[in-house]
Amino acid sequence: MPIYISRGRFTTDAIKGMMARPENREEAVSNLFESVGGRLIGWYLTFGPHDWLVIGEFPDNKAAASAILAAAGGGSLSDIETTVAMTAEDARATFEAAGTAARAFRSAGRA
Repeated sequence: MPIYISRGRFTTDAIKGMMARPENREEAVSNLFESVGGRLIGWYLTFGPHDWLVIGEFPDNKAAASAILAAAGGGSLSDIETTVAMTAEDARATFEAAGTAARAFRSAGRA
């Protein structure tokens, strides 16, 4: 299954709420991912421009987007970014396919 890496920020209200009532969000995120056919690989609190990072597997883009939109719709997250990650084998196959496509492609302005 494709791997998706999402990162983002907590809203100020979410941070205040979690400081008042600390909780482990990993179980909630895992249950959300499973509800759309996915699997949580890891959930992390991070430093820098993002407050959290989550890695999951989903059967397709629709399932991944469903989980991300459901989480965002709760109002405690902002500035969410999601990236599809490829394994080394997927990357090799992608470069192989790109090489084949490049041989058949003519760039603009080239004879």
